[in-house]
Amino acid sequence: MAEDQRVEGGSFLGKNPIAAHFPLIVGLAALAVPTIVSLGQQTWSTEAGAHGPIVLAVGVWLLVREWNVAKPWSPPRSPALSLAGLIISLAFYVFGRAFDFITFEVAGLYGVGVSVLYSSIGLRALRRLWFPVLYLAFLVPPPNWLMDQITAPLKQFVSWAAMSTLSAFGVPVAREGVTIFVSSYRLLVEDACSGMNSIVGLVAVSLLYIYLLRGSQLRFAALLVASTIPVAIAGNIIRIMTLILLTYFFGDEVAQGFLHQTAGLFLFAVDLLLVFSLDTILWRVLPKSWKTA
Repeated sequence: MAEDQRVEGGSFLGKNPIAAHFPLIVGLAALAVPTIVSLGQQTWSTEAGAHGPIVLAVGVWLLVREWNVAKPWSPPRSPALSLAGLIISLAFYVFGRAFDFITFEVAGLYGVGVSVLYSSIGLRALRRLWFPVLYLAFLVPPPNWLMDQITAPLKQFVSWAAMSTLSAFGVPVAREGVTIFVSSYRLLVEDACSGMNSIVGLVAVSLLYIYLLRGSQLRFAALLVASTIPVAIAGNIIRIMTLILLTYFFGDEVAQGFLHQTAGLFLFAVDLLLVFSLDTILWRVLPKSWKTA
């Protein structure tokens, strides 16, 4: 009887879980630290992955915040599933680490973390931690070939939209592919201006906002997250238009200097405000079924 209470009561992790699982913690740290360093040197140092450190910090905070809520713990019913998940994840990690494929490396580390959680607290508790676990998946950087396939048409569209809008107002601007000509200057629309960076960042922030404010309202969350896509694209069209106007009136040196980054940060903040405003409107006008499902 005492044994059953010890397991079902959630104390099988021990009175001091850090001391009891110190070898496991050291092993996870040995995998995680080199990967975090690689992310800092590669993905997180670019505009496309600048949200990574924030996602990591917020994801860990959410895990700690929800940890006691997820109790009681229960051992996994399938130790074989835990072992299989661990072996497959480690294979991804080793492959990515050996051949410098950061996507495989981070995905493998993420899989190791999920497998260890499952083997330690069981499926029921892991399901209660679904949002922090899902949120940490934003740390996995998408492969470059996929990003190239997605951003190419987006760059074409935002370039056309920015040029067409400014041309309608008499600005001497022309376009050839993703290259924009204004006055004597030539501007290249890069991946950062396609809208994908804003979409990923807005989705991450929006999901966190919905979870903390609205709870687990899946249908409502899906609708609001879908709305971030046109918001982010529109924001990047305005960003490109702003840079074109800065170049036209003040020259390339001004447009590509401090104001270049400032425009991006300012418009991202505006995008967030638009998403939050849309959330308020939808929450008031949508039927109750959308807010309870």
